[in-house]
Amino acid sequence: MNNKPESTSQDRTFFGQPRGLSTLFFTEMWERFSYYGMRAILIYYMYYSVTKGGLGFDKTTAASVMSIYGSMVYLSSVLGGYLSDRVWGSRRTVFIGGVLIMFGHIALSVPAGSVALFISILLIVLGTGLLKPNVSEMVGGLYDAGDTRRDAGFTIFVFGINLGSLVAPMLVGWLGLKYNFHLGFSLAAIGMFLGLVQYWLGGNKYLSKDSLYPSDPLEPGDMKKLSVRSSLGLIAFALVVVLMYLLGSLNLNNFVLLLSIIALAAPVVYFVIFLTSKKVTPTERKHVWAYLGLFIAAMIFWAIEEQGSSVLALFAANQTNNHFMGIHILPAWYQMLNPLFILIYTPFFAALWNRWGKKQPSSPAKFATGMLFAGASYLIMVIPVTMFGTSARISPLWLVGSWAVVEIAELLISPIGLSVTTKLAPKAFQSQMMSMWFLADAAGQAVNSQIVKFYTPGNEGNYFLGVAIVAIVAGLIMFALVKPIKNLMAGIK
Repeated sequence: MNNKPESTSQDRTFFGQPRGLSTLFFTEMWERFSYYGMRAILIYYMYYSVTKGGLGFDKTTAASVMSIYGSMVYLSSVLGGYLSDRVWGSRRTVFIGGVLIMFGHIALSVPAGSVALFISILLIVLGTGLLKPNVSEMVGGLYDAGDTRRDAGFTIFVFGINLGSLVAPMLVGWLGLKYNFHLGFSLAAIGMFLGLVQYWLGGNKYLSKDSLYPSDPLEPGDMKKLSVRSSLGLIAFALVVVLMYLLGSLNLNNFVLLLSIIALAAPVVYFVIFLTSKKVTPTERKHVWAYLGLFIAAMIFWAIEEQGSSVLALFAANQTNNHFMGIHILPAWYQMLNPLFILIYTPFFAALWNRWGKKQPSSPAKFATGMLFAGASYLIMVIPVTMFGTSARISPLWLVGSWAVVEIAELLISPIGLSVTTKLAPKAFQSQMMSMWFLADAAGQAVNSQIVKFYTPGNEGNYFLGVAIVAIVAGLIMFALVKPIKNLMAGIK
């Protein structure tokens, strides 16, 4: 069945890419505007005192909640992949997710304290899980097998993600920190609404009708099994929470720990399912084994990159001189550095991969190189802390330099990871395999929710150095595994 609007090999109407890429490009751009706008001010909203419009959490708890929030956002992609593959199809799943995200931001825009915060977290976690893996999976579906534009197409797609992410901290951060946090969250809700409008209008015109249907629909008896398994899972989770309560250990930090364990266990379960399923062919099983190595590297990378909204956000607010060349820099604005450098670097990388074509480095080699850059970004942060001490406020240029380096790593890992996931995915688990890519981020942030507790006054230098060493060692190991992983990829470039 092939109901693509026109042959993808002939469709070059969006910067040489299929026209459907423009719909997904702008939909994801607005979704990222809403998410990264909210994220730019959320940690400050949590730890600012009540008199300053915040919730009054302590900084360590705020950083830990920030990390597990991000983890749960990506963990829920498992649900999104499953519902897309087996119930709704990717197009409908994305729309429902966007609606939930919009209402999540609306909840934060209401001054109802921590209750509104946790309601918002639940809605945005579920909504993003439905939306993100399926948008990315539809991007992969725009290209025929063997189409060499795929990596460039995903690079352009990531450009759209970062365009929304760039503008959001500036506008939402300005409203939230200068005027009122809830005004900032309201702007994030408007951004998601615009994304839904774009998706609705463009989807019917330019996206394949295949995306309206599940790729592996539930059989008549499957719904009963699914209901039983889901109920058992929820009961087990509830029993653990009740046990924690009876033991007097049910508090926010321990609840975060419980969620961290779940986030780390989820990819293990999924890899077992993929490797043992009768729906997976022997060749596809080799692909899954190859993907395991890339997954571990990605998890370590995301653990570093995602600390920009927790550890580096705290550093920006408390240990950085934010008066620079006559300009007062709001701490939330540093969140613009991630997408800014992605936008600067993306044209170079897209041109580079197109120019090299089939001669470009393999995906494992790109991952290994990215790991070294990720480690180097934290080595940069060791320097000012060592030179000036932990009590001094340093130049913002150190943060700029660190972000400049880690975003090279992101361009070597993120779009390549999205692309290789669609290539290595078993046919029966296409959307769920895309969920695995986001589980790497979930697992990395779950680790963050625990290790950020070591980011304490006076220990900043040791913290940055320890994380850097882990990343660099992992990168060297990945270089050693390039050839075995390529062999397991069995001809997939």
